[in-house]
Formats: sequence, C-alpha cells, structure tokens
Amino acid sequence: MTSTTSSAGTKKDRAVVRELLERHGQTYAEEAGITLRDTPSPLYRTLVLALLLSARIRSDIAVAAARALSEAGMRDPRRMADATWQQRVDALGEGGYRRYDERTATMLGDGAELLIDTYGGDLRKLRKTEDPEKALREVPGIGPVGVSIFLREAQAVWPEYRPCLDRKALQGAAKLGLPESAERLAKLVAEDDLARLAGGLVRAALSSKVVDEVREAAGA
Repeated sequence: MTSTTSSAGTKKDRAVVRELLERHGQTYAEEAGITLRDTPSPLYRTLVLALLLSARIRSDIAVAAARALSEAGMRDPRRMADATWQQRVDALGEGGYRRYDERTATMLGDGAELLIDTYGGDLRKLRKTEDPEKALREVPGIGPVGVSIFLREAQAVWPEYRPCLDRKALQGAAKLGLPESAERLAKLVAEDDLARLAGGLVRAALSSKVVDEVREAAGA
C-alpha cells in the first residue's frame, strides 16, 4: 500500500512515515471489512467497532467481533435492534469477544434503539448536531475513548475532524521517534491518508515489533 507523503518534516520522519504507511497503514475499519463511506451502514458499523475497541480487550478480538456481527446481519441500527440479545451474544462469542459479551450485547441493543429514536438510525444526522462528540457519548458503550476511536476512523469521510490523532496514536508516534503533535504529524502525509496514518500509529503503540520493523526499514 503506497502513499504520497508531504515534503514537511525531517528526512528521517518522512522515511519512518512512508514505511509505516506501506507496512501498517490500514484503518481498523478496513481490517474489520468495512469500506467506510459517508452512508448509514458503514458509519454505524464503524461506531460498533469503536465501541468494541474501547474495551480492555485485544484489538484483533474486537475487529473479529465486529466482523462477526456484520456477518450475522447486524449492519445497521434497525437490524441490531431487531436481533435478540442472545443473537448478539452469540455473534460476539463467534469473534472471541467473550469477556464482555453479555454487557456489550445489551449496550449494542440499547445504542441501536437510541440511534433509531433520535437520528432515524443515520449517523449523518448526528454529525449535523451542535455537538456531535457529546451526542456520540450519549450512545451506550461509547465513552471518551470510543469517541476518539470513532472520529479517528471517521475522519476519512468527515474531514472537519482532521487531523484526529488521539492519545494512543501519539503514543505510537513517540515510540517511532516522530513528532508528538497531531498538527506536525499531519504535515507528513497527504490529507486523505490521515486515517491510515492514525491506524499505523496505533499499531505502533500496541506492538514493539511494529516499531522495530518500521524503524529498521526506514534506517532510523
């Protein structure tokens, strides 16, 4: 996966970012099989993914659980709400998301009902509210971390949130020896690559192997 980086930053920074995007520049939505567009179903599936990722559980398990929910047909708030609690539990279990499956199944059902009642199941309507971040926090299971994760992904189609590089992404930047500033990091990539950069930085924060691989490839 290739990308055009900006001319900003040091030669070392540009090399590190280039290798990061090449090797690990995938959003978590992409990993979960979501082709993110500014349309109701992929936005909702990304919100579900953010909820799952915000728990104290491995990211690969959260991604697998998001895939399992989608494969079980729960791709929009109406289908999520219409599914039984046990169907939601079973899908989460299929993805290996067992530690929090019962509580999460309840939150997913309650959150789907709220989105249907308040926004007709369409997160684009939530986007138009006075304070979208506050509105997101009202969804059961979506706290400050979940909001950060969702916007980190959604910046690909909601450009008003660029650059969205949250605390976890900045931790990855620090481990890679990159600037620990969202604004400075944003100057190292094309605007459309910010969500991919965020995904790569988070993977660096979570894995020393990613850090070592990228830095070695970049000669850093």
